[in-house]
Amino acid sequence: MSGGKIRQILLLTDGCSNQGEDPASVAAFAKEKGITVNVIGILEQGSQREHGMREVEDIAMAGGGVSQVVYANQLSQTVQMVTRQAMTQTLHGVVHNELRHILGNDQEMEDLPPDKRGEVMEVVDELGESVSLDVLILVDTSASMKPKFPMVQEALTDLSISLNSRSGENYFSLFVFPGKRKEVEKILNWTPQMNSLTNTFNRLTTGGVTPTGPALKAALYHVEKRKDRRSLIEYGEEDGSIEESGF
Repeated sequence: MSGGKIRQILLLTDGCSNQGEDPASVAAFAKEKGITVNVIGILEQGSQREHGMREVEDIAMAGGGVSQVVYANQLSQTVQMVTRQAMTQTLHGVVHNELRHILGNDQEMEDLPPDKRGEVMEVVDELGESVSLDVLILVDTSASMKPKFPMVQEALTDLSISLNSRSGENYFSLFVFPGKRKEVEKILNWTPQMNSLTNTFNRLTTGGVTPTGPALKAALYHVEKRKDRRSLIEYGEEDGSIEESGF
């Protein structure tokens, strides 16, 4: 969280990465940059992919985020839950750090009287409704994900409706991997509305390798570039000084 904004990468995948750098290492680097990486592992009923699901947990843990394994028909509710849970978790961390500055390193929030702890929780809840939120959604488009696309689209539309009920500003971006000609492809640039997703998944192609690490790296760059661009605008400088990544 920086400048009153929470930045998240939300990874939706059903398989194991098999090309490029370790995705957990990239997620750890994102965490250092103040960007939370949340991961939803999408299963089919009766499927067992232990290695893939372990990777889901490892990426989220390294990225300071939330992981959840879910069957495709439960995806919509899970996407909303994970996004909000990660937001609350981030806010708790920020408030906790601020309290340590006030109370000293030897005291924790649990040391506060119950009424004071209640006041702190009220602040966290209020911030959860008012803080600005950037969510970059990163979707695995390997062949096995194709039948899940309609449910992914429905889940993201529901997420937009849910978050737009907040008083805070929301911005979304959508990337998929692998892309048609590159490891990762930008489908939707930053927008406050997810309506642009209508019919998007019907046009996507599937197949190829699963470069989760490189995809996360590209997503991280895109989130960072947005922060840098906003800083330049605030200082009245031109956006052209920021070069596009070669991914």
